[in-house]
Amino acid sequence: MPINTTRLDRFISEHYQINRKSVRLILAQKRVYVDGKLARDIDQLVDQFSVIVMDDKTLQSNQAHYIMLHKPIGVVCATKDDKHTTVIDLLAEKYGQELVNSLHIVGRLDLNTSGLVLLTNDSRWSERLTSPEYKVNKRYQVTLAKPITPDYIGAFAQGMYFAYEDIVTQPAVLKIISPLQAEVTLTEGRYHQIKRMFGRFQNQVVMLHRFAIGQLVLDQTLSLSESRSLTAHEVSSITHSSSN
Repeated sequence: MPINTTRLDRFISEHYQINRKSVRLILAQKRVYVDGKLARDIDQLVDQFSVIVMDDKTLQSNQAHYIMLHKPIGVVCATKDDKHTTVIDLLAEKYGQELVNSLHIVGRLDLNTSGLVLLTNDSRWSERLTSPEYKVNKRYQVTLAKPITPDYIGAFAQGMYFAYEDIVTQPAVLKIISPLQAEVTLTEGRYHQIKRMFGRFQNQVVMLHRFAIGQLVLDQTLSLSESRSLTAHEVSSITHSSSN
């Protein structure tokens, strides 16, 4: 989801309903500040989080929000749903409806998968986590119906052909934890990918839980349905979240 940017002169022109020529004069008179710095260039780009002040009056000062949620099974990653509770429903009472309506979901989980879900109103940040070019790791705990054998490891590492999409999955890392439990690391998120990969071995996924996206690990103190804002360190950690 690309972030919306616009030229500073257009922003001021639309805000005050004045022409661009008048905006040039305002800038020349040193009346506008962007993010605490004097604005001089009419071509300067601003976005939804730029703090814009003119004549000591704040025209825009939106705050970025980053939230981690422990999603339970049975809750859908959607803004609205007629049949199920949504992740937005879980956040509304704590953060307020107006704020949660401004959020979008970063990497959805299906109805029967639990674990870490991130929500934000910062499109640049979410793009950094979800864009295929960055190959950010997503880590899952998987419980299977039948014992896992070592030949699974090589099959996951080689990638698997999915005829429906006509693609070969990116290499995935499978670590056997116990005969019926594994940890899987993906750098993509195809439709029901983990279930379909284990399905190649006729082995049903009984439980699926995402516990990390990049270096962001689900806070173990959060019970099901609980959430909290990310720390500044957690927000900035996405710059180190590639699959290295």
